[in-house]
Amino acid sequence: METKEFAAATIMRFNDKVAYSAEGIVSKRVIQKEKGNVSLFAFDKGQQLSEHSAPFDALVQVLEGEAEILIDGKSHILLEGESIVMPANIPHAVNAVEQFKMLLTMIKSD
Repeated sequence: METKEFAAATIMRFNDKVAYSAEGIVSKRVIQKEKGNVSLFAFDKGQQLSEHSAPFDALVQVLEGEAEILIDGKSHILLEGESIVMPANIPHAVNAVEQFKMLLTMIKSD
């Protein structure tokens, strides 16, 4: 899936490619392939993705702000520049402690 938003061979700053929405979550797909995808998110303070699991190992990279990532019931607070891996098929959730932006890379497990 190609978008005008994320053209190949073009330098970009992810923080500039997604804006916050009052009381909302904004997501944009950067790359989408059969084995996984890369998505950009902006969460307003207090927004969340409720607990769920997926057949993907997922790398969260916090680009700006502060997030709480729950993995198998354990809380992890991430700040700008920090990352964490959410293992495939393990329950996880995302909470915006403050407004934050993240890059999410998901790779399907075999």
